Amino acid sequence: MAKLHLSRRPRAFTLVELLVVIAIIGVLIALLLPAVQSSRESARRLQCANNLHQIALATLNYESTHQRLPPSGLVRMRRDAEFDVEVFNPYSGSQIGWGVLILPYLERSAESDLFDVAIPIVRQPQRGPEQFLSVYACPSDSPANRVFRHTVLTLDRGFAKGNYAAYTSPFHVDMQQVYRGALVGGGQSLAAVIDGASHTLCFSEVRTRDDELDERGVWSVPWNGASLLAFDMHPAGWKLGHDDDGTDAYELDQTAPFVASPDSIGETQRPNSQSPNADVLSICGEQQSKDAAAEGMPCVRWNRTLGPRGYLSSAPRSLHPGGVNSGYIDGHVVFLRDKLDEIAMAYAVSANDAQPSADLFD
Repeated sequence: MAKLHLSRRPRAFTLVELLVVIAIIGVLIALLLPAVQSSRESARRLQCANNLHQIALATLNYESTHQRLPPSGLVRMRRDAEFDVEVFNPYSGSQIGWGVLILPYLERSAESDLFDVAIPIVRQPQRGPEQFLSVYACPSDSPANRVFRHTVLTLDRGFAKGNYAAYTSPFHVDMQQVYRGALVGGGQSLAAVIDGASHTLCFSEVRTRDDELDERGVWSVPWNGASLLAFDMHPAGWKLGHDDDGTDAYELDQTAPFVASPDSIGETQRPNSQSPNADVLSICGEQQSKDAAAEGMPCVRWNRTLGPRGYLSSAPRSLHPGGVNSGYIDGHVVFLRDKLDEIAMAYAVSANDAQPSADLFD
């Protein structure tokens, strides 16, 4: 009699088992994703720091060739008759920024050749200002396709954006000739940087917005918030009062060396600052102000006043959690936390204070 052989069919996953497996996979992904994202952000932050290092080295190479640090921008200075001080006007002269001047020292001669420094930035015959440069970009911010366009300021050309700006004053951008940072109008010798190259902050990160009327990050021009920063720490002796007609009045008791005023604590342009100061821009209408604030980049519109009665300043910004990368003149890079010692920061930015400020932010 023949034997009947029964084959055992493999048992399939039940629906419950399948759901359990999917759930386990989901948990594993949820656990791994933050680590992957953190790893990617660490790589982006490292790239940003490396860019700052290269920019600082290019600045030193410029100084070796010209015996002066690069000017913050090629603009016309003017004398404030009321206070007898030299004022930096970012919207005058050729408006060529430091970012253009150091291009040959970043091995970017081809891009440098697109500029004629004797011609105003808005009338450059070639498309230099429109060029996006990866060495001026932080991958965390992705500014590649962002431009600033204005009928007057750029003659409707789309000026490319980047993510690095130079500290020009511990006070205000327009007062950089009096209270000096590392890069100032006309340039200065390294000997004029009293604290030394390893103790003086020179560059930091800035963020951009996908808004053609927001100039923050434009690398080729010496505008506040575009390629220039100021910390807005008022100097001691700089007193705010009121004239008989109720308008603001200032008394300038001293010009140098810079001495920080404790009255400014809590009101400076700290990293990623949200209040009370906002970035002072040439354009910042009501809707733009709301949109910018929603992105963590508050702005106010400049009142077109320069000098002792002006207030051009802007904060360093980044999308790195908790702070920004910043570089000293000698090329070493540190991470500045959003919450820091404001007095120490002011002295680190200042070039003429003779205050010890080494390794404050490591």
